[in-house]
Amino acid sequence: MGSIGEAVIAIKSMRLKLTIAYDGRPYNGWQSQACGNTVQDFILRALEEVAKQPIKLQGSGRTDTGVHALGQIAHFDAPAELTMNAYNWVPALNTKLPASIRIMACEEVPADFHSRFSAIGKIYHYDICTDPVLPPLKAGLAWHLPRALDAVELQRALDIFIGRHDFHAFAAYRGNEQADMDWYRMIHRAELESLTDGYRITFVGDGFLYKMVRLLTGAAVHAAQGRMRMDDLAALLDQPPGLPLGKSPNCAPADGLYLQEVLYSE
Repeated sequence: MGSIGEAVIAIKSMRLKLTIAYDGRPYNGWQSQACGNTVQDFILRALEEVAKQPIKLQGSGRTDTGVHALGQIAHFDAPAELTMNAYNWVPALNTKLPASIRIMACEEVPADFHSRFSAIGKIYHYDICTDPVLPPLKAGLAWHLPRALDAVELQRALDIFIGRHDFHAFAAYRGNEQADMDWYRMIHRAELESLTDGYRITFVGDGFLYKMVRLLTGAAVHAAQGRMRMDDLAALLDQPPGLPLGKSPNCAPADGLYLQEVLYSE
């Protein structure tokens, strides 16, 4: 028994931020599911093995089946009784994960940090391979479009998306949308870069709707191929309420999409 007045210091849990990279091909997306074959499921099992108890893991947002990540962010609270420092969580988890999922970094963050709600934006990029034959090592990692693409027209299409718009027409539906859902998002950049075997499109925005990047990419390619007028593409943005809703004409496959980075304030 301590003496009267002795201070009792409670050991607090430590909030840790994970930076995660993964090849999305073997998995049913990020979000935990009953099938157990998602990126989040594998990391949860690894966390439980290390901590010897269940741990809650919160990601910055979902990625779909087949979508890849270079900088997905998640956070968890390490149990107070564990004395392992942040750096040591990286090898501890990676030894228990498949090679297609890797914890790239782990750092201690303030207790009020939230991987989803603290984020101020995201960067995605989308790779397109225009080679006549898709190299085997690119299978599932790029959209194969062997037809010629006009880079000038593709950038013209991408420029249409820049700014704050209602992207209702560039969203898929999960079935749980609310009547008052906010469809507005801000796209800061939509840039085209030439690669040796095709192109990379980079989107920087304050947030993205479900499948929005794939629908934007598909529509931009559709317009660059001359299958849609630029005026018609622009008309899909900011559609007035009550009109029959036009939709993006093409959803690019998951193959070429990468969550590159989640942005947070300093």
